[in-house]
Parts: sequence; structure tokens; C-alpha cells
Amino acid sequence: MTHPDLLSLLRQKVTEYNREMGQGGQSRVAEELGYSSAAISQALSGKYRGNLNNLLTRVEEVYGNSTVDCPGLGETITLGKCSQWRKKPFAATNPLRVHMYRACRNCNRR
Repeated sequence: MTHPDLLSLLRQKVTEYNREMGQGGQSRVAEELGYSSAAISQALSGKYRGNLNNLLTRVEEVYGNSTVDCPGLGETITLGKCSQWRKKPFAATNPLRVHMYRACRNCNRR
């Protein structure tokens, strides 16, 4: 997705949550993305001074429907699921988790 598409998706989510809850859509989106409400406001108004690419990547991970071929799982997964695997710390709790930790470390999406 392009930057304008992702900004449009961000705006759409804020509007959707505002319709559901009356207000506070921006805060809910910010919480889901792991950013501050001020950062979301600034991004939507074109005044965000941080790395907009990082914020929009997070928007795509959380709200987008992009998929990637996961070499670790050997299947197509959503970008959000890919992000979840990449962010998990090492824990030898089961063989899949160890396998995915190693696969994600060598993946080019990292």
C-alpha cells in the first residue's frame, strides 16, 4: 500500500471508531498501534515529525490485509501475524517458537 492509502486507512479507522463509540476513536487507534494520540493527530494533519514510515508500517500491520510468504511457516500469512512472530523474544517453550525465532532472525523482512 502507498502512503496516501495507509493515511486514508488510518483516517478511516479513527472515523469508524468515532462512529462506534461517539468519541475517542483516535485514542483507541493510538492504543492499538502503540503510538500516542498526539502522534496520530499529527500524522493525520501532515505535521508528524517522527518517522512516518514506521507509523504507516504499523498501520499496515494492524489494519491492513497485506500478506507475506513466511519461509519459517512455509505458508502465506498476514503482515500483522508476521510482525507478531518477529517481535517475540526467544523462549524455548516449544519447538515451533524456537524454529520461528531462528527463521525470523534470518528473514529479509526483519
